[in-house]
Amino acid sequence: MKAAGWRWAVLLASMFWLGWMARAQTNEPTGTNTVVMAPLTNGLKSNIGLLVPVGPEPVAPGSFSGDLRRMKSEWQKRLTLGPGDVVTFMVYGKPELTRPDVQVEPDGRITYLEAQGMMATGLTIPELRELTEKELSKSYRNPRVMVVPTSWKSKKFHILGKVVNKGTYLLDRPLTVIEAVAQAAGLETGLFQLNTVELADLPRSFLIRRGQRVPVDFDRLFLRGDLTQNILLEPDDYLYFPSASANEVYILGEIGNPGAQGLTSDATALSVVTLAGGFTPRAYRQKILIVRGSLKDPQTFVVDLAAVLSGRSKDFKLEPRDIVYVASKPWARAEELLDMATSGFIQAMVTVWTGGNIGPFITQPIVPSIK
Repeated sequence: MKAAGWRWAVLLASMFWLGWMARAQTNEPTGTNTVVMAPLTNGLKSNIGLLVPVGPEPVAPGSFSGDLRRMKSEWQKRLTLGPGDVVTFMVYGKPELTRPDVQVEPDGRITYLEAQGMMATGLTIPELRELTEKELSKSYRNPRVMVVPTSWKSKKFHILGKVVNKGTYLLDRPLTVIEAVAQAAGLETGLFQLNTVELADLPRSFLIRRGQRVPVDFDRLFLRGDLTQNILLEPDDYLYFPSASANEVYILGEIGNPGAQGLTSDATALSVVTLAGGFTPRAYRQKILIVRGSLKDPQTFVVDLAAVLSGRSKDFKLEPRDIVYVASKPWARAEELLDMATSGFIQAMVTVWTGGNIGPFITQPIVPSIK
């Protein structure tokens, strides 16, 4: 009996141990993170594993969702509607009132159902929705309007001069200066001594925004790779790249016929004044200003015409793309006229290029006149 009892005790103990081991292998412990085996290879074949916690997928650096806010320009933080923009109107619970692809008219107004002739220009999408609900509430009870933008066509920029595809382009996304030039198929190029060279005069290129020149150094941007100059564009920006091969000077201010003038080998300050029709009655004739070099960091020369005419001084010999400026009142320092001279040059470039290549479409100055 004792031997049989001992055998039964051993059998029961073995069965209990096997059952406990089975439960230990099937039951997961609570309160701990699940781990998986990940191969530790580092590019080498290995059978060794490393226990790593399972977590969310890592976000790729520079993802669109993370960069979107940083890439927004000031005008995009309050994106407004304008002529040519297209939206879709809907009323919640009334699909029969949906009107797709409703365009903002050239006068800036838009119409939806009984909401006739709403002024949309200058409004954001939420503001247009509120205005539409207000107008429709006169005919419907508590209308819940949804306005969905379909396409943005009112925001544009202009790029002219020595680029391959000149013209006006839609500004429907954040766009930098380099991207704008790329969209215009790049700067024009030519051959010089078997080398490809750009035909644009980068030191004299400019960007006009709301009537003022934006200080962008195109030479540093395109030739030296200085991306601090690669700024974001805004609606109605005007990019202009003058010709680097133009053998001409620009005479501006109180002159009979201001504008660009062909340069001969013996051209001087006094000779170009004479060829441009002489001084106007309002001109200050004692001194004229010569501006040479880039618009960002120009050199200035003061020519004493009284001394030249009396023979006490030699006339000033001009170089290609010099700016000759005649003021309307006495001045003492070149800095007093520098802004007026560069602004006059910008306006002359815009007018001359547009008149010669597009037509007389610009009737008012882009840069306001400075008295």
